Parts: sequence; structure tokens; C-alpha cells
Amino acid sequence: QVQLVESGGGSVQAGGSLRLSCAASGYTYSSNCMGWFRLAPGKEREGVAAICTGGGSTYYTDSVKGRFTISQDNAKNTVYLQMNSLKPEDTAMYYCAAALIPGGSWYLADEYNYWGQGTQVTVSS
Repeated sequence: QVQLVESGGGSVQAGGSLRLSCAASGYTYSSNCMGWFRLAPGKEREGVAAICTGGGSTYYTDSVKGRFTISQDNAKNTVYLQMNSLKPEDTAMYYCAAALIPGGSWYLADEYNYWGQGTQVTVSS
């Protein structure tokens, strides 16, 4: 049984940093793609970043490029999202997702097979 557990969320002021972690059990990160998504009140779920094929490829939505970094530690079966220069508009529940379907698009939530429960990120101005 695959389990994804996110941690690292919290409340910070604008300009601050947080590092989210997504620890997996029953699933091996070293292949396939892992993604981070976020859901803010009144908005649609948004793909934030993804890392594929053992960390060889990374993808980011435009609004976080240069501020967020996705990485993975295969030995720990954990994916990270380092978030710097946080803005109030980054406030959302953040979810990790695993096992993108073959040929899938990293930013489409429906194309992942497994999801964590989420961790809240709140950025105040």
C-alpha cells in the first residue's frame, strides 16, 4: 500500500522560507515522476513542481520559478520542495503526488495515482 506523508508546512511572513517534505512508503521514487500541487480557497488545484526519472528532469509553474526548488533523496524515499521568497499568494494547502501515468503531463492532477493528505502553508504580508 502506497502512503505519502507531507510535512514542513507552517506560517511565515512574506519573504520567508519553508521546506516541504513528502515521505513515501510502498513506493520507490527513483523512477517515474513526483509532483507538488497546491489548492487555495476559491482557486483550482495547481501544479507547482515535479521531478522525474531519478531527478534528471524538473518542472515548475511560472509563478514559482526562481523561488522554489524540487529535489529528491532516493535513499530516504523523500521528495522536497524548498520554497524561498514566499508571497501571500503562495498561501494554500500543498499536496504531493506520485506515479504520474506514462506519457502524462506533470501539471495535471488527474494523471497521478497517489496523493498525500496535504500540509498547510500560510504566508502573511
